[in-house]
Amino acid sequence: MNQAARITVVGGGSWATAIIKILSEGNNHIRWWLRSQQDADHIKKFHHNPSYLSDVQISPRKVRVCTKIKEALSASDHIILAVPAAFVSDALQGVKPAHLAGKSVISAIKGMIPEKNQLVTDWAEQNFEVPASRIAVIAGPCHAEEVALEKQSYLTMASQNMAFASEVAQLFNGRFVQTSPLDDIYGVEYCAVMKNIIALACGITHGLGYGDNFQAVLVSNAMQEIRRFVDTVYPMQRDLSASAYLGDLLVTAYSPFSRNRTFGHLIGRGYSVQSAQMEMNMIAEGYYAVKSIHEINQHYGVSMPIVEMVYTVLYEKTSPVSATNALKAVLK
Repeated sequence: MNQAARITVVGGGSWATAIIKILSEGNNHIRWWLRSQQDADHIKKFHHNPSYLSDVQISPRKVRVCTKIKEALSASDHIILAVPAAFVSDALQGVKPAHLAGKSVISAIKGMIPEKNQLVTDWAEQNFEVPASRIAVIAGPCHAEEVALEKQSYLTMASQNMAFASEVAQLFNGRFVQTSPLDDIYGVEYCAVMKNIIALACGITHGLGYGDNFQAVLVSNAMQEIRRFVDTVYPMQRDLSASAYLGDLLVTAYSPFSRNRTFGHLIGRGYSVQSAQMEMNMIAEGYYAVKSIHEINQHYGVSMPIVEMVYTVLYEKTSPVSATNALKAVLK
């Protein structure tokens, strides 16, 4: 875009830091909201995030750091949400629809609002009265760690409004990131939620000692499971072999950078949920998402044995060994 875009990024984690790096490549004016005053002060002084992707240099000329959410939102046209879904309500505490009037919301969150079992885009539309035509989601496959290293990456921007999806895609298109627009916002968002659950399953079984052969069968069955669920809750013509769906699943299921796979691996090795969370010191979205998807599916009744395996391990304290043995019997 020729005209400088005014953007606020909400979140201080690795994905938020990667987004800051991508956007800083373009002609953008960026405000960056972080919860931690200590991290914000460090970034202002030393120009890097001390807690995540600390090798990424932050341009003080392009990026203004702040810890007051209303101040962060005030002068921007695009608001990018990049905090874990479980904490997005807290991050926007005190924010009213008037504060987002005339602005767009772009979700970089790969999870659901816990307890409400609600997609982030629906939550933003309902709570802040942002029109659906000005809401988009960012889909991978794209790990923050590879963005930090400037490895070639691809992003898909999905919105019900293709013109807006194209506008957002242009914001992120750059030297090492190639972008494309898509109109299947709900399919993309549900697949992003589901792929984290599948990565948990891959991690659990890998932690138990299962090899590549089993992992390939698991992911193949998972793709069919995702198709059944997404086509039931939001039916439309879509190609789930596209990178926004299958690609995002593969990178999350197999990559050592995947926090959901890592979390699952710890569970498979015998860690408790609490111990695994403490060991990682990062949020695995799939932990919250599997409960939401399980509860949503009580209404639809879609056959999802992999989701159910993860749910029983994490929430019903079924042993990973017995849960995986039960799953093995239904995989093909």
